[in-house]
Amino acid sequence: MAMLVAADYVVIVITMIISSGIGVYYWLSGGKQKSTEEYFMADRSMRVAPVAIGLTVSYLSAVSLLGVSSENYVYGTQYAVINLAYGLATPFAAYFYIPVFFKLGTSSSFEYLDKRFGRIARMAASFAFILQLFLYSGVVLYAPALALEATTGLSTTASVIGIGLVCTFYSTIGGIKAILVTDVFQSLLMLIAIILVIVTAAVDVGGLDQIWEIAHKGSRIEFDSISMDPTVRHTWWSLTFGGFFTYLSLYGSNQVQVQRMLTIKNVRGAQSALWWSWPLSSLMSLGLCYSGLAIYAKYRDCDPYKSGRIGSYDQLMPLYVMDMLSAYPGVPGLFIAGIFSAGLSTISATVNSLAVVILEDFIKPICSLRNKEITATASIILSKILAFTVGLSCIGLAFMGRYLGGLLQAALTIFGVIGGPVFGAYTLGMFTRLGNQRGMVIGLLTSLAFSLWIGFGQPKPPIPNKVNAVPMNCSNPAGYYDYEDSLNLHLEYQQNNSDSYFYLYRISYMWYCPLGSVVSFVVGYIASWISNLILGEKVQELDPDFFTPILASRMRERRLKAANKFHSTVVLDTIS
Repeated sequence: MAMLVAADYVVIVITMIISSGIGVYYWLSGGKQKSTEEYFMADRSMRVAPVAIGLTVSYLSAVSLLGVSSENYVYGTQYAVINLAYGLATPFAAYFYIPVFFKLGTSSSFEYLDKRFGRIARMAASFAFILQLFLYSGVVLYAPALALEATTGLSTTASVIGIGLVCTFYSTIGGIKAILVTDVFQSLLMLIAIILVIVTAAVDVGGLDQIWEIAHKGSRIEFDSISMDPTVRHTWWSLTFGGFFTYLSLYGSNQVQVQRMLTIKNVRGAQSALWWSWPLSSLMSLGLCYSGLAIYAKYRDCDPYKSGRIGSYDQLMPLYVMDMLSAYPGVPGLFIAGIFSAGLSTISATVNSLAVVILEDFIKPICSLRNKEITATASIILSKILAFTVGLSCIGLAFMGRYLGGLLQAALTIFGVIGGPVFGAYTLGMFTRLGNQRGMVIGLLTSLAFSLWIGFGQPKPPIPNKVNAVPMNCSNPAGYYDYEDSLNLHLEYQQNNSDSYFYLYRISYMWYCPLGSVVSFVVGYIASWISNLILGEKVQELDPDFFTPILASRMRERRLKAANKFHSTVVLDTIS
């Protein structure tokens, strides 16, 4: 196996220094972080472009670079359909959810739940969010470590610690401004990594059209799965509905993305950033899908996982780069830097967002209960201590990433089983007047228990192997199947699976987020109705700003009509 050389390490170190240097610059410039408003919200002075890029790369992490490419290599192109769901969900997030947060003007999205429902609701959702991000950070940090392990032989431990410390450093000292600016730099490195894979494969096989033709012959071009069976892994239905709810849970209520949009001065600018992030995300995603086909064109006759060259399909992309580009010193290092940058952009957002949530949703309320006020200086110091602590915690949790299975499925499972229930709680608050704190908390906890059960309670299915192996080209042909045998084995497993596994254990992971959202909303609504009925409470008159713009507008119209009617009655009574 080819190894990185000195020039590659130089390139990697330079990119890490640039990211750290951006953090130092924003630490020493501007307002010099004299307030949490600057540290967490950039004084709401960010432009649309860097925020749009930040929204893109914080979601398309190293998990995407490694996971989406391997997904298309192993299973085919059906996953690309999810990009349509993102387009459908963008206007819903932009016009139904984001305006509500701008009316609040706070740094924590969970303050909405406090004002709409109460403090218990806020803390319950905040705790769920913290759990989600800590689990996800383990996967994101572990992914770049896989890249190094597959290409350099450097231990996973050293990789995780090195990446984690660099990220923790610039996130802690630079705040949200440094994070958003480094996102722009890191997105370029991610794009370069994708282009390297596709271009080298095109040159090797004779063009982009040949990559597509080879993939078609290998049964990797798949857009025809329209089954309505929820146990089928990827279909138009699961990818559309699953992708729709996943996108909404991220961009409509998730603190990481909401906080980024709140760094823009007004809601119109935030909506523009969100609209721009959709084509950017789709461009990167489709590029990654095609890179998986490019890798298949290289290894179609000898699967590196079956031959023992790698220990996971998520290591395919770095292996490919080393096989194709190791003769050019520094180029593999640029690719690895792109993988690192993808991980850094996501972890930096995690560090900053978790710090603000812990400070605003836990520490400050506790101090308020004890009649103690935290000064601006103390808040900044606490924020940096929290950011540093969170970064170190992410490093520790990264070593659990190896136990979560394939990177892409693990990441989307985490988003679904936790992000779905939390999103349902926000939807209950923004779209109904009946919802109350008792109902919201019951709905959230019920949905979390249900989602975690079906998401992590089932046995792991085997990965089907669709490789047309040619033994004479492979160093270890033992154990290979041709495509038909492999597919038959997979179908046989699914048939046996249907008899032995509980039905909910067999549904596709793409349904976790829709199910979690619906259960949280429906149970929350019913529980709110029952609690109001039993306790005899009336639905409170709430501030229209707590509701989605359409509902808020109707509420204001009703109140205006009621006020005018009352005024007319008073005038008539006075005349008479």
